[in-house]
Amino acid sequence: MKAVRPDYDGAWIGGIVPALLGGAPAPWLPDPVTDAAGVVLLVLDGLGWALLEEHRHVVPVLAGMTGGPVTATVPSTTAAALTSIATGATPAEHGVAGYRIRVGGQPLNVLRWPRRDGPDPVATQPVAPFLGRRVPAVIRAEFRDGGFTAAHLRGSDVIGWKTTAILVEHCRRLATPKHTFVYAYYDGVDKVAHEFGLRTSFLPAELVAADRLVADLLAALPPSWALLVTADHGQIHVDAGAAVALDAVAGMVAEYSGEGRFRTLHARPGAARELAAACAERYSDRAWVFPRDRLFDEGWLGPRASLAVRGRIGDVVLAARDPVVFVDPGMPKEVHMRSHHGSLTAEEMLVPLLAARGTAAVR
Repeated sequence: MKAVRPDYDGAWIGGIVPALLGGAPAPWLPDPVTDAAGVVLLVLDGLGWALLEEHRHVVPVLAGMTGGPVTATVPSTTAAALTSIATGATPAEHGVAGYRIRVGGQPLNVLRWPRRDGPDPVATQPVAPFLGRRVPAVIRAEFRDGGFTAAHLRGSDVIGWKTTAILVEHCRRLATPKHTFVYAYYDGVDKVAHEFGLRTSFLPAELVAADRLVADLLAALPPSWALLVTADHGQIHVDAGAAVALDAVAGMVAEYSGEGRFRTLHARPGAARELAAACAERYSDRAWVFPRDRLFDEGWLGPRASLAVRGRIGDVVLAARDPVVFVDPGMPKEVHMRSHHGSLTAEEMLVPLLAARGTAAVR
């Protein structure tokens, strides 16, 4: 299996906002976006291209839209990817380099970032979202006041939704000459996949609901507006019992970060080389094993990473190739999730970029 590299110079999720707001349309943007009076960018968390292809029969609206796959970020995880979508910057540049990272020498769970007691969002993530423009961002109401929202959506007009009907209505009201761009976010696919996996009836049922959301948005938007749909990452199904304990190298590990399919290991003082060698010997049959310097020097997270950003990731990274997760002893609940993401497989790294024009009657 070949690892998928992000196309940081071409068709990737971080290129969408610069192409739409920066005055230089990209040839890989779907045609319905061309000459649109405005665009709603809908991020469907967890909807990988492979997932969409497998379930085209239950998502007729998405399947009928124009477009194809683009690449996500490394790691292929929500914290890094949403920040790249909003800022147009790579993880190496914006510094939100994973789900759990070290900031100022302290561990940070990015998605549970405490606004009051956590690190400063601006110092941690210095790139201005949406090219410095103030745009509406329609996200779940409970996310509005978190540190992660402050880091990746600051300066936006953050609008909360509690039901998908409210999400649609907000977008309908915002699709006026006052705006040319609206950001919207829906996380249902990711939540259902994590809880139930990719092999039960729950996932197709959620995909039907997501497709209905897309249909409702298209029906709410005027024909002069385009709906552009993408995702932050895809998914891998992981069976119960497919967790890999890291007991063989635990004595060399001071701390764990990342997540199950992109586990980063912080070595005890003086043990970094020994840890890298031991991980390569024991886990290279199931994972791509990267010493930290190689990961950054080869540009997997993008160019120009500062020493501070490099320090947010462990000395060794295990990027799972097989459908397994690498266990952090401090995160026992993680292994009970039935789908995961974060690594370099096509299922995790390729996401859709699809567009269609609105169909609302012009009054």
